[in-house]
Amino acid sequence: MADDKTQAKDATAGERVLMKGNEALAESAIRAGCRFFFGYPITPQTELAAYMARQMPKIGGTYLQAESEVSAINMVYGAAAAGARAMTSSSSPGISLKGEGVSYIAGADLPAVIINVERGGPGLGSIQPSQADYWQATRALGHGDFQMPVYAPSTVQEMADFIYHAFDVADEYRTPVMILADGLLGQMMEPVVLPPARDPKDLPAKPWATTGTHLQRPHNIANSLRLDAHELEDLIRARYERYDRIKATEQRAETYLTDDADVVIVAFGASSRISRSAVNKARAEGLKVGLVRPISLWPFPEKVIDEVVRGGAKAFLSVEMNMGQMVDDVRLAVNGRAPVSFFGRTGGVIPTPGEVLAQVEALAAKVGGAPATATPDTTNEKAGE
Repeated sequence: MADDKTQAKDATAGERVLMKGNEALAESAIRAGCRFFFGYPITPQTELAAYMARQMPKIGGTYLQAESEVSAINMVYGAAAAGARAMTSSSSPGISLKGEGVSYIAGADLPAVIINVERGGPGLGSIQPSQADYWQATRALGHGDFQMPVYAPSTVQEMADFIYHAFDVADEYRTPVMILADGLLGQMMEPVVLPPARDPKDLPAKPWATTGTHLQRPHNIANSLRLDAHELEDLIRARYERYDRIKATEQRAETYLTDDADVVIVAFGASSRISRSAVNKARAEGLKVGLVRPISLWPFPEKVIDEVVRGGAKAFLSVEMNMGQMVDDVRLAVNGRAPVSFFGRTGGVIPTPGEVLAQVEALAAKVGGAPATATPDTTNEKAGE
Protein backbone atom coordinates (compact mmCIF):
# COMPACT_ATOMS: atom_id res chain seq x y z
CA MET A 1 0.00 0.00 0.00
CA ALA A 2 1.36 3.42 -0.94
CA ASP A 3 2.23 5.79 1.88
CA ASP A 4 0.44 9.13 2.32
CA LYS A 5 3.12 11.08 0.42
CA THR A 6 2.75 8.92 -2.69
CA GLN A 7 -1.02 8.99 -2.42
CA ALA A 8 -0.99 12.79 -2.26
CA LYS A 9 1.32 13.16 -5.23
CA ASP A 10 -0.70 10.76 -7.38
CA ALA A 11 -4.18 11.70 -6.18
CA THR A 12 -6.60 13.11 -8.71
CA ALA A 13 -8.76 16.15 -7.96
CA GLY A 14 -11.67 15.24 -5.72
CA GLU A 15 -9.99 12.18 -4.20
CA ARG A 16 -9.65 12.06 -0.40
CA VAL A 17 -6.16 11.40 0.96
CA LEU A 18 -4.65 11.51 4.43
CA MET A 19 -2.11 14.31 4.76
CA LYS A 20 -0.24 16.34 7.31
CA GLY A 21 -1.11 20.05 7.25
CA ASN A 22 2.34 21.17 6.15
CA GLU A 23 2.33 18.71 3.26
CA ALA A 24 -1.20 19.71 2.22
CA LEU A 25 0.01 23.30 1.92
CA ALA A 26 2.90 22.20 -0.28
CA GLU A 27 0.93 19.86 -2.53
CA SER A 28 -1.90 22.34 -3.05
CA ALA A 29 0.59 25.11 -3.86
CA ILE A 30 2.10 22.89 -6.55
CA ARG A 31 -1.37 22.20 -7.93
CA ALA A 32 -2.07 25.95 -7.95
CA GLY A 33 0.83 26.41 -10.38
CA CYS A 34 3.63 27.29 -7.97
CA ARG A 35 6.94 26.31 -9.55
CA PHE A 36 9.39 28.26 -7.41
CA PHE A 37 9.90 27.67 -3.70
CA PHE A 38 12.64 29.31 -1.67
CA GLY A 39 12.95 28.56 2.02
CA TYR A 40 15.03 27.75 5.05
CA PRO A 41 14.30 25.04 7.63
CA ILE A 42 12.69 25.90 10.94
CA THR A 43 10.36 23.93 13.18
CA PRO A 44 7.36 23.45 12.94
CA GLN A 45 7.13 24.02 9.16
CA THR A 46 10.12 22.05 7.91
CA GLU A 47 7.98 19.24 6.45
CA LEU A 48 6.58 21.76 3.97
CA ALA A 49 10.04 22.59 2.64
CA ALA A 50 11.00 18.91 2.64
CA TYR A 51 7.93 18.06 0.56
CA MET A 52 8.81 20.78 -1.93
CA ALA A 53 12.39 19.49 -2.11
CA ARG A 54 11.09 16.05 -3.10
CA GLN A 55 8.40 17.12 -5.55
CA MET A 56 9.59 20.27 -7.31
CA PRO A 57 12.37 18.58 -9.35
CA LYS A 58 9.86 15.98 -10.57
CA ILE A 59 7.63 18.62 -12.20
CA GLY A 60 10.30 20.91 -13.61
CA GLY A 61 10.00 23.32 -10.70
CA THR A 62 12.71 24.96 -8.62
CA TYR A 63 13.36 24.24 -4.96
CA LEU A 64 16.18 26.12 -3.33
CA GLN A 65 17.19 26.10 0.31
CA ALA A 66 18.62 29.57 0.70
CA GLU A 67 21.47 30.49 3.01
CA SER A 68 19.05 32.49 5.15
CA GLU A 69 15.45 33.62 5.41
CA VAL A 70 16.50 37.04 4.09
CA SER A 71 17.89 35.45 0.94
CA ALA A 72 14.80 33.28 0.50
CA ILE A 73 12.32 36.16 0.44
CA ASN A 74 14.47 38.13 -2.00
CA MET A 75 14.56 35.11 -4.31
CA VAL A 76 10.76 35.12 -4.17
CA TYR A 77 10.91 38.79 -5.21
CA GLY A 78 12.97 37.90 -8.28
CA ALA A 79 10.79 34.99 -9.39
CA ALA A 80 7.59 36.98 -8.81
CA ALA A 81 8.98 39.89 -10.85
CA ALA A 82 9.47 37.48 -13.75
CA GLY A 83 5.80 36.51 -13.55
CA ALA A 84 6.16 33.12 -11.83
CA ARG A 85 3.98 31.84 -9.03
CA ALA A 86 6.48 31.77 -6.18
CA MET A 87 6.28 31.28 -2.45
CA THR A 88 8.22 30.85 0.75
CA SER A 89 7.39 29.42 4.14
CA SER A 90 8.81 29.75 7.62
CA SER A 91 7.88 29.97 11.26
CA SER A 92 7.71 33.03 13.47
CA PRO A 93 11.39 34.10 13.89
CA GLY A 94 12.03 33.34 10.23
CA ILE A 95 9.05 35.44 9.15
CA SER A 96 10.49 38.37 11.10
CA LEU A 97 13.65 38.09 9.00
CA LYS A 98 11.55 38.08 5.82
CA GLY A 99 9.70 41.26 6.77
CA GLU A 100 11.90 43.68 4.87
CA GLY A 101 11.65 41.61 1.69
CA VAL A 102 7.88 41.40 1.97
CA SER A 103 7.80 45.20 2.14
CA TYR A 104 9.88 45.38 -1.06
CA ILE A 105 7.51 42.92 -2.76
CA ALA A 106 4.50 45.02 -1.73
CA GLY A 107 6.26 48.21 -2.85
CA ALA A 108 6.95 46.71 -6.27
CA ASP A 109 3.33 45.47 -6.59
CA LEU A 110 4.33 41.85 -7.03
CA PRO A 111 2.20 38.78 -6.26
CA ALA A 112 3.71 36.23 -3.88
CA VAL A 113 2.58 33.84 -1.15
CA ILE A 114 4.13 33.62 2.32
CA ILE A 115 3.29 30.88 4.81
CA ASN A 116 3.80 31.29 8.55
CA VAL A 117 3.35 28.14 10.63
CA GLU A 118 3.57 29.94 13.96
CA ARG A 119 5.49 28.95 17.06
CA GLY A 120 5.81 30.53 20.49
CA GLY A 121 7.81 33.70 20.97
CA PRO A 122 9.18 36.33 21.30
CA GLY A 123 12.73 35.53 20.31
CA LEU A 124 13.39 31.86 19.68
CA GLY A 125 10.58 31.13 22.14
CA SER A 126 9.42 27.55 21.71
CA ILE A 127 8.52 25.11 18.95
CA GLN A 128 4.97 24.68 20.25
CA PRO A 129 1.87 26.13 18.51
CA SER A 130 1.07 29.81 18.91
CA GLN A 131 -1.06 32.60 17.46
CA ALA A 132 1.15 35.41 18.69
CA ASP A 133 2.04 36.66 15.20
CA TYR A 134 -1.42 38.09 14.53
CA TRP A 135 -0.26 41.68 14.96
CA GLN A 136 2.80 41.06 12.80
CA ALA A 137 0.72 39.55 10.00
CA THR A 138 -2.10 42.09 10.01
CA ARG A 139 -0.31 45.24 11.12
CA ALA A 140 3.44 45.35 10.65
CA LEU A 141 5.12 42.57 8.71
CA GLY A 142 7.20 45.16 6.91
CA HIS A 143 7.85 48.89 6.94
CA GLY A 144 5.82 51.52 5.12
CA ASP A 145 2.22 52.01 4.04
CA PHE A 146 0.99 48.63 2.86
CA GLN A 147 -1.26 45.77 3.84
CA MET A 148 -1.79 42.27 2.54
CA PRO A 149 -4.52 39.63 2.69
CA VAL A 150 -4.07 37.11 5.51
CA TYR A 151 -6.01 33.82 5.69
CA ALA A 152 -6.24 31.60 8.77
CA PRO A 153 -7.09 27.93 8.14
CA SER A 154 -8.55 25.76 10.90
CA THR A 155 -8.35 22.34 9.22
CA VAL A 156 -5.97 20.49 6.93
CA GLN A 157 -8.61 20.80 4.21
CA GLU A 158 -8.51 24.56 4.57
CA MET A 159 -4.72 24.49 4.43
CA ALA A 160 -5.11 23.07 0.92
CA ASP A 161 -8.02 25.31 -0.07
CA PHE A 162 -6.63 28.62 1.16
CA ILE A 163 -3.16 28.28 -0.37
CA TYR A 164 -4.82 27.52 -3.70
CA HIS A 165 -6.99 30.65 -3.32
CA ALA A 166 -4.08 32.76 -2.09
CA PHE A 167 -2.22 32.51 -5.40
CA ASP A 168 -5.30 33.73 -7.29
CA VAL A 169 -5.77 36.68 -4.92
CA ALA A 170 -2.08 37.55 -5.15
CA ASP A 171 -2.21 37.60 -8.94
CA GLU A 172 -5.50 39.48 -9.15
CA TYR A 173 -4.43 42.31 -6.86
CA ARG A 174 -0.63 42.14 -7.37
CA THR A 175 0.04 41.80 -3.67
CA PRO A 176 1.76 39.43 -1.27
CA VAL A 177 -0.67 37.13 0.55
CA MET A 178 -0.06 35.26 3.80
CA ILE A 179 -1.38 31.97 5.13
CA LEU A 180 -1.21 32.24 8.93
CA ALA A 181 -1.36 28.76 10.44
CA ASP A 182 0.25 27.34 13.58
CA GLY A 183 2.28 24.35 14.66
CA LEU A 184 -0.80 22.36 15.67
CA LEU A 185 -2.32 22.57 12.19
CA GLY A 186 1.01 22.09 10.45
CA GLN A 187 1.65 18.80 12.26
CA MET A 188 -1.93 17.49 12.30
CA MET A 189 -3.05 14.75 9.88
CA GLU A 190 -6.59 14.76 8.47
CA PRO A 191 -8.36 13.61 5.31
CA VAL A 192 -8.18 16.21 2.56
CA VAL A 193 -9.63 16.56 -0.93
CA LEU A 194 -6.94 18.07 -3.12
CA PRO A 195 -7.78 20.67 -5.81
CA PRO A 196 -7.19 20.12 -9.53
CA ALA A 197 -3.68 20.67 -10.89
CA ARG A 198 -3.13 23.78 -13.01
CA ASP A 199 -0.64 24.06 -15.81
CA PRO A 200 1.36 27.27 -15.28
CA LYS A 201 1.05 27.89 -19.02
CA ASP A 202 -2.73 28.24 -18.60
CA LEU A 203 -2.58 30.86 -15.85
CA PRO A 204 -3.58 34.48 -16.62
CA ALA A 205 -1.01 36.52 -18.50
CA LYS A 206 1.13 39.05 -16.62
CA PRO A 207 1.95 41.82 -19.06
CA TRP A 208 3.87 43.69 -16.36
CA ALA A 209 6.39 40.84 -15.81
CA THR A 210 10.10 41.35 -16.45
CA THR A 211 10.41 38.60 -19.06
CA GLY A 212 12.24 40.41 -21.81
CA THR A 213 10.75 42.77 -24.39
CA HIS A 214 11.47 40.75 -27.57
CA LEU A 215 11.61 44.27 -29.07
CA GLN A 216 7.80 44.34 -28.91
CA ARG A 217 7.16 46.64 -25.94
CA PRO A 218 8.82 49.07 -23.52
CA HIS A 219 10.87 47.64 -20.67
CA ASN A 220 9.08 46.43 -17.56
CA ILE A 221 10.83 47.32 -14.31
CA ALA A 222 10.21 45.84 -10.85
CA ASN A 223 11.11 48.57 -8.41
CA SER A 224 10.00 49.99 -5.06
CA LEU A 225 12.28 53.05 -5.01
CA ARG A 226 10.57 56.38 -5.78
CA LEU A 227 12.70 59.47 -5.26
CA ASP A 228 9.87 61.90 -5.98
CA ALA A 229 7.65 62.19 -2.89
CA HIS A 230 4.54 63.14 -4.86
CA GLU A 231 5.00 60.20 -7.23
CA LEU A 232 5.32 57.81 -4.27
CA GLU A 233 2.25 59.29 -2.62
CA ASP A 234 0.21 58.82 -5.79
CA LEU A 235 1.33 55.18 -6.06
CA ILE A 236 0.47 54.47 -2.43
CA ARG A 237 -2.96 56.08 -2.77
CA ALA A 238 -3.64 53.95 -5.85
CA ARG A 239 -2.48 50.87 -3.92
CA TYR A 240 -4.91 51.68 -1.10
CA GLU A 241 -7.75 51.91 -3.60
CA ARG A 242 -6.84 48.33 -4.46
CA TYR A 243 -6.89 47.47 -0.76
CA ASP A 244 -10.40 48.91 -0.54
CA ARG A 245 -11.47 46.48 -3.25
CA ILE A 246 -9.91 43.64 -1.28
CA LYS A 247 -11.85 44.74 1.82
CA ALA A 248 -15.05 44.67 -0.19
CA THR A 249 -14.50 41.22 -1.70
CA GLU A 250 -12.29 39.18 0.63
CA GLN A 251 -13.90 39.47 4.07
CA ARG A 252 -14.54 35.87 5.08
CA ALA A 253 -15.84 34.26 8.25
CA GLU A 254 -17.77 31.24 9.42
CA THR A 255 -20.62 31.58 11.91
CA TYR A 256 -21.77 28.75 14.16
CA LEU A 257 -25.00 28.90 16.20
CA THR A 258 -24.99 32.70 16.32
CA ASP A 259 -28.61 33.35 15.32
CA ASP A 260 -29.90 33.33 18.93
CA ALA A 261 -26.60 33.60 20.82
CA ASP A 262 -26.26 35.83 23.88
CA VAL A 263 -22.52 35.17 24.16
CA VAL A 264 -20.41 34.90 20.99
CA ILE A 265 -16.89 33.53 20.94
CA VAL A 266 -14.55 34.90 18.27
CA ALA A 267 -11.62 32.61 17.50
CA PHE A 268 -9.48 31.70 14.49
CA GLY A 269 -7.35 28.77 13.45
CA ALA A 270 -6.70 26.06 16.02
CA SER A 271 -8.37 28.12 18.76
CA SER A 272 -11.64 27.99 16.84
CA ARG A 273 -11.64 24.18 16.96
CA ILE A 274 -11.34 24.30 20.74
CA SER A 275 -13.95 27.05 20.95
CA ARG A 276 -16.45 25.07 18.87
CA SER A 277 -16.22 22.26 21.43
CA ALA A 278 -16.85 24.80 24.19
CA VAL A 279 -19.90 26.11 22.31
CA ASN A 280 -21.32 22.59 22.06
CA LYS A 281 -20.76 22.02 25.79
CA ALA A 282 -22.39 25.37 26.61
CA ARG A 283 -25.40 24.54 24.45
CA ALA A 284 -25.73 21.23 26.28
CA GLU A 285 -25.96 23.25 29.49
CA GLY A 286 -28.74 25.38 27.99
CA LEU A 287 -26.62 28.47 27.37
CA LYS A 288 -27.08 30.46 24.17
CA VAL A 289 -23.53 30.58 22.90
CA GLY A 290 -22.23 30.86 19.33
CA LEU A 291 -18.98 31.21 17.43
CA VAL A 292 -17.62 33.57 14.78
CA ARG A 293 -14.50 32.20 13.12
CA PRO A 294 -12.59 34.83 11.14
CA ILE A 295 -11.12 33.24 8.02
CA SER A 296 -9.63 36.43 6.61
CA LEU A 297 -7.64 38.16 9.37
CA TRP A 298 -6.99 41.02 6.98
CA PRO A 299 -9.39 42.21 5.83
CA PHE A 300 -10.99 41.47 9.18
CA PRO A 301 -14.61 40.26 8.74
CA GLU A 302 -16.18 43.28 10.41
CA LYS A 303 -19.36 42.91 8.34
CA VAL A 304 -20.08 39.52 9.88
CA ILE A 305 -19.35 40.83 13.39
CA ASP A 306 -21.73 43.71 12.70
CA GLU A 307 -24.47 41.28 11.64
CA VAL A 308 -24.04 39.30 14.85
CA VAL A 309 -24.17 42.46 16.98
CA ARG A 310 -27.33 43.56 15.21
CA GLY A 311 -28.73 40.08 15.76
CA GLY A 312 -28.74 40.66 19.51
CA ALA A 313 -25.44 39.32 20.86
CA LYS A 314 -24.94 40.61 24.40
CA ALA A 315 -21.25 39.85 24.90
CA PHE A 316 -18.19 38.70 22.94
CA LEU A 317 -15.21 36.60 24.00
CA SER A 318 -12.02 36.58 21.92
CA VAL A 319 -10.14 33.30 22.40
CA GLU A 320 -6.54 33.26 21.19
CA MET A 321 -3.22 31.52 21.74
CA ASN A 322 -1.50 34.76 22.71
CA MET A 323 -1.83 37.55 25.27
CA GLY A 324 -4.56 39.39 23.34
CA GLN A 325 -4.15 40.60 19.75
CA MET A 326 -7.20 39.87 17.57
CA VAL A 327 -9.33 41.15 20.45
CA ASP A 328 -8.42 44.68 19.32
CA ASP A 329 -10.08 44.07 15.93
CA VAL A 330 -13.11 42.49 17.60
CA ARG A 331 -13.54 45.59 19.76
CA LEU A 332 -13.22 47.86 16.74
CA ALA A 333 -15.86 45.88 14.85
CA VAL A 334 -18.24 45.70 17.84
CA ASN A 335 -17.70 49.46 18.30
CA GLY A 336 -18.86 49.67 21.90
CA ARG A 337 -22.25 48.07 21.28
CA ALA A 338 -21.47 45.08 23.54
CA PRO A 339 -18.72 44.18 26.01
CA VAL A 340 -15.72 42.32 24.56
CA SER A 341 -13.61 40.08 26.79
CA PHE A 342 -10.44 38.12 26.16
CA PHE A 343 -9.14 34.70 27.14
CA GLY A 344 -5.83 33.33 25.96
CA ARG A 345 -2.97 30.97 26.67
CA THR A 346 0.49 31.70 25.38
CA GLY A 347 4.03 30.40 25.11
CA GLY A 348 2.83 27.32 23.25
CA VAL A 349 0.15 26.36 25.79
CA ILE A 350 -3.11 25.39 24.07
CA PRO A 351 -6.37 26.40 25.80
CA THR A 352 -8.78 23.60 26.66
CA PRO A 353 -12.53 23.49 25.90
CA GLY A 354 -13.14 23.41 29.66
CA GLU A 355 -11.21 26.63 30.21
CA VAL A 356 -13.12 28.37 27.43
CA LEU A 357 -16.42 27.03 28.77
CA ALA A 358 -15.67 28.49 32.21
CA GLN A 359 -15.14 31.91 30.63
CA VAL A 360 -18.39 31.59 28.68
CA GLU A 361 -20.36 30.57 31.79
CA ALA A 362 -19.07 33.61 33.66
CA LEU A 363 -20.00 35.93 30.80
CA ALA A 364 -23.44 34.37 30.42
CA ALA A 365 -24.09 34.96 34.11
CA LYS A 366 -23.11 38.62 33.75
CA VAL A 367 -25.35 39.33 30.76
CA GLY A 368 -28.25 37.20 31.98
CA GLY A 369 -28.16 34.73 29.10
CA ALA A 370 -31.36 32.69 29.01
CA PRO A 371 -31.31 28.89 28.61
CA ALA A 372 -31.41 27.78 25.00
CA THR A 373 -33.82 25.41 23.40
CA ALA A 374 -32.42 22.47 21.43
CA THR A 375 -30.45 23.84 18.51
CA PRO A 376 -29.31 21.83 15.48
CA ASP A 377 -25.56 21.43 14.92
CA THR A 378 -25.26 23.53 11.77
CA THR A 379 -22.68 25.91 10.34
CA ASN A 380 -22.86 28.80 7.95
CA GLU A 381 -19.97 30.46 6.17
CA LYS A 382 -20.50 34.11 5.35
CA ALA A 383 -18.38 36.26 3.07
CA GLY A 384 -18.58 40.04 2.99
CA GLU A 385 -21.00 41.43 0.44
